[in-house]
Order: sequence, then C-alpha cells, then structure tokens
Amino acid sequence: MSTHGLYDTDFYAWTVEQANLLGHRHWEKLDLPNLIEEIESLGRQQRQELRNRLSILLGHLLKWQYESSRRSRSWLATLRIQRRDALRLLQENPSLKPALDEILADAYANGRDLAIAETDLPEQTFPPQCLYSLSQILDEAFYPGDPSPLD
Repeated sequence: MSTHGLYDTDFYAWTVEQANLLGHRHWEKLDLPNLIEEIESLGRQQRQELRNRLSILLGHLLKWQYESSRRSRSWLATLRIQRRDALRLLQENPSLKPALDEILADAYANGRDLAIAETDLPEQTFPPQCLYSLSQILDEAFYPGDPSPLD
C-alpha cells in the first residue's frame, strides 16, 4: 500500500511510517502533502485548546461574579484548573501571544454563552464585551465580585 493510501486507511500506521522515514532521512518517500496538512493542524489544535480553556474559565468567572449565591468548590476547582492549563499552554506555545486578543474575544463570546446557558439569569446580565484583563483572567487570586475564594 502506498504511503498516501495508508493515510486514508490507517492514520496511526501512517504516522509511524512518516516518523520512521523522517528519522532515516528518506525525504523522497515522505507523504509531503498530508504531512504538511497534519503539521498545520497541530498548530491550529494548540490555538483551539487555548480558546477552549479560556472559554470555560471566562464562563465560570462570569458565573462567579453574577450568580454569587451558587458559588461552589466545583466552580473554584474549575477556575484553578483552567487557569493552570491556560498558563501552561501559553508557556509551551509563546507564539500564541500575538493572537491573544482574537482568541480572548472568541473565548469571551463562548464563555458568555456558557454562563447564559448554565444560569437562570437573563442574557443582558452578562456584558457583551469582556470586562476582565488577561492578567486578571489568569491571576489565581482574582475572583470578580469577591476578593477571596470559598474557605
């Protein structure tokens, strides 16, 4: 089976084969079109992962601020985990920093939708634009509407 056919029928085997070809410097045997596509996809996945983490984080920050009577240890854990994961992604992928404004805008829209769906509050409760700075969002000591987390 050709390397191109393997890509379509057994992706894992294709990745093992491509790694082997790269390791042995068999440049002429590489499935370049698919290899290029997969490398580009890996970069998009990192960006998407950061957007997902920030979306969840922002949704929970909004819930924390606007639905304070329902605060829980679960929300607190989610905030802490998402902050750590977002910071780790930024440390491991510093080239994402120039795209942060765009990623943050998308993440806020998603987080706002999450907060609207998970609360009984009217949509207009949640500001259409993010009121938190990136440093606040990622700051483990920042809890909007309440300076201290649950005891």
